Amino acid sequence: MSRSSRLLGRLLGRPLAVTLALACGGVPPVRAAPEPPLSALTLTGPERTIFSATRDACDGADVPDAPARAFRDASGQVALYGLHYRNRALRGLDLDHLKIDCRVVLDSGEKPDPALYDDRSWITATWTEDGTSVAALLHHEYQANEHEGRCRSKVYMECWYNTVTAAFSRDGGVSFTRTTPPAVVAGAPFRQEEGQGRHRGFFNPSNIVSEGRFRYFFASTTGWDRPGSDQEAGVCLFRTERPEDPASWRAWTGTGFTAAFPDPYRKPVRLADTCKPVAPFPAPVGAVVRHRGTGAWIAVFMAAKGGAFPESGFYWSTSRDLLTWDGPRLLLAGATLYDDPCQAKGRLIAYPSLLDPDAKGRNFDDVGEGALLTFATLRLEGCTITSDRDLVRRPVAIKVWP
Repeated sequence: MSRSSRLLGRLLGRPLAVTLALACGGVPPVRAAPEPPLSALTLTGPERTIFSATRDACDGADVPDAPARAFRDASGQVALYGLHYRNRALRGLDLDHLKIDCRVVLDSGEKPDPALYDDRSWITATWTEDGTSVAALLHHEYQANEHEGRCRSKVYMECWYNTVTAAFSRDGGVSFTRTTPPAVVAGAPFRQEEGQGRHRGFFNPSNIVSEGRFRYFFASTTGWDRPGSDQEAGVCLFRTERPEDPASWRAWTGTGFTAAFPDPYRKPVRLADTCKPVAPFPAPVGAVVRHRGTGAWIAVFMAAKGGAFPESGFYWSTSRDLLTWDGPRLLLAGATLYDDPCQAKGRLIAYPSLLDPDAKGRNFDDVGEGALLTFATLRLEGCTITSDRDLVRRPVAIKVWP
């Protein structure tokens, strides 16, 4: 994902403000949106390296290339994902003792048939209730420029077609499998040959979080223009009661969670559903967590300088209902994947997440008065982003006022 994330951030459209509150079920009634809570996130310590590609990799595929996602398996061990499209896990007794496990948990087939959804896949979200059965969301890239006759261009961005797909584990995340036919969670309402010339589809799922009987995640879309169902670019919120059922996810439309985005290779769509983007996110949400003391939601994400963002870096925003968020505030300044590497000073920062070692939930979707800002650093050689990358963390103090 890394070589294209900078352009993804620039090309996503401006999200709309959301003014409806989230109800627990059905279609929410129209009412005034709650005011977001006040919050403060403060870095309290230096970087510590969790994983170094040059030191710890099993092979050349082991580079941090997605936000860190973790859960506790049935034995109490922690499994953490966030490397490349030849997916492996870091494992250990806790977040302080993680080592790479060289077993490949999910490989990418790099197959030329787009209907197979098996070109390049990254594990970008996991959810488990018992530590044994694990549902995963995959960021799947079909890179048509790599497959003869599949794109009119040879330029990666002009041929990139992206879909959120699903995988499953029955052994605590030691291995993941896909269904046949592939399980599509969120896809564009057209096939990969349509609209070439820019990147298209749904991208970069956030982690999955829990609220009552529902599970939620955010995903980005670059949008589309279709008669009667134009989709605005931005970040959309998805919900289900059954994360183990990929077809059950529905996106927020502005009045309810009713928008479905099925596989266009198996279910042709005449009038595509659309989702309503959630502000203030200009690009993918790195992670979202629930503050245990107040119930507030905290999201972290990266942004380039411009508009509401006075500096490039990592930002956070806070919400009471996952729909109405306060203005973003800077957590860590630095050039990101959305910036020009030629203007950066030696490195980029990318893929932020928040992980609390003392999380009460098995899926690390909650935080207390502190957490670990976990992210990737990418070394530059001139204007080139290299595979010399580290997964690092910094402690963060968290304060939320009711």
